[in-house]
Amino acid sequence: MNLHELIDRLHKKHTLTKEEFITLIKERNEESASYLASLAREEAVNIYGNGVFPRGLVEFTNYCKNNCYYCGIQGSNPNANRYREDPHYTDEIMVPIVAEIRKRYPDCAITLSLGERSKESYQKLYDAGADRYLLRHEAADLELYQKLHPESLSLENRIQCLWNLKEIGYAVGTGFMVGAPYQTVENLADDLLFIKELDPQMVGIGPFVPHHDTRFKEFPSGSVELTTYLVSILRLMNPHLLLPS
Repeated sequence: MNLHELIDRLHKKHTLTKEEFITLIKERNEESASYLASLAREEAVNIYGNGVFPRGLVEFTNYCKNNCYYCGIQGSNPNANRYREDPHYTDEIMVPIVAEIRKRYPDCAITLSLGERSKESYQKLYDAGADRYLLRHEAADLELYQKLHPESLSLENRIQCLWNLKEIGYAVGTGFMVGAPYQTVENLADDLLFIKELDPQMVGIGPFVPHHDTRFKEFPSGSVELTTYLVSILRLMNPHLLLPS
């Protein structure tokens, strides 16, 4: 089966086997990328038209209790210029803030990205008026996840948080880095299959960018070309997904 046939199957069935995803990524070329992008663009325009949908992003902290190995604001980095402290924003503080935003702007979607919290916390924030929640899974493969994160972080817990959010009723967003250290094409196929299983409303992906204060500072950046190729794949997997432009 050639790549055009694989792309047509993806377009029709909205998924592929792991082996087919691997082939589609590994054997990609300029012609297949152009064909894939044209179908993805057609789906996006059919659903969303040519309009632009602005979002207001309020970053209210860059303190983090975690030490993800790839991240410049990992908690142990003494060189980061910090503002506010993440654990400060308990439910007692965040719930009234969300409720007030909902009161003032009843027609706006409220999207939160507050990391891993308890199901009870997610429920309180949802009841206060939050609609959407962003929580990247980062790597669906356990071995890769453990290479990118300290032992204190658990892929099992991250995945459970995503399912908890869905069960509560949030529009859920997840995603992963492209070209992360030690990442393989097989890992990318696992990410795509996990996203198919989770069936989120939003997916955010982007190329890995090495940071000078991390252990991965000497690793190469991820590929923008591969990132856009995967965005096209995700669009054909679910034409209604909210994806980065």
